[in-house]
Amino acid sequence: MTQTCRSCGGAPGARHIAREMMYGSREEFAYFECAACGCLQIETVPGDLARHYPKAYYSLAGGLPKAPSWRRRLAADWAYDRSSGVLGWLAHALRPNAEMRLLGQLGLAKTDPILDVGCGNGARVARLVQHGFSSAEGIDAHLAADVTLDGKRIARRATLDAIDGRYRLVTFHHSFEHLPDQHAAMRDARRLTRADGFALLRVPTRSSAAWDIYGVDWVQLDAPRHLYLHSRESLARLAEAHGFRVVRIDDDSDGFQFWGSEQYKRGIPANDPRGHSKRKPMFSAAELADFENRARQLNAQGRGDQFRAILAPV
Repeated sequence: MTQTCRSCGGAPGARHIAREMMYGSREEFAYFECAACGCLQIETVPGDLARHYPKAYYSLAGGLPKAPSWRRRLAADWAYDRSSGVLGWLAHALRPNAEMRLLGQLGLAKTDPILDVGCGNGARVARLVQHGFSSAEGIDAHLAADVTLDGKRIARRATLDAIDGRYRLVTFHHSFEHLPDQHAAMRDARRLTRADGFALLRVPTRSSAAWDIYGVDWVQLDAPRHLYLHSRESLARLAEAHGFRVVRIDDDSDGFQFWGSEQYKRGIPANDPRGHSKRKPMFSAAELADFENRARQLNAQGRGDQFRAILAPV
């Protein structure tokens, strides 16, 4: 039975039945929309969530990135603090580094402690360390073992509630929507964020054209792993309930919202060999270019299917 919203306590609205389509089990899971805040959420959190994160799950698979080339280092330095001059400007123009630019805009020093929650295989943390952020670390509840880089542990298996310390930046890069208790997660994020710090959440959002167009075939619904698909309003309400204010929200969606959803609409799971890949494209170059162009337009309109929210302590 549909229950009240676990995010704001509001009354339930429309109910939907979604299928597991990343691996193609096609198991059905009920979701409902909150009539008050718009949050789309799974009706019952599965008691066996771990089985939906196999060893081959994309964020856990693969190794750490190689040391960045001199061009990437120049681009990163220019994005962060403009320290690499004209060569850095040119390298960044050819291959922008949005993450380094944001860290510079937020005023983070390279010695500031950073915690990446749900870090997967630790690749993002490794890139931060490679670019000089010496106090970056990650945690993930699904890691099988510690992740090390040049003999130093940079990521470990842990849950957010078990972490102590104070961080200048706490990040959730497409991990917040996987956490069953959203209030506990936001409360812990606030507990761990310094008074002069920030929390950064990158999440898919049901406040998007992709949800309106595709409904339960929307690729980023990702049942049952995505437990919460926040609206822009519901995430702001949740943040404010735990001592944060929303500093800014930037849409950063891409063409995946279209080609992935079109694939699901045709009944083809993400990991199906018949699906889209660089080696075996399912869509023409013109179609893929159109998907990317539509994504850019929707981002500019605040209608992309994912965004980055920067939160600051009140």
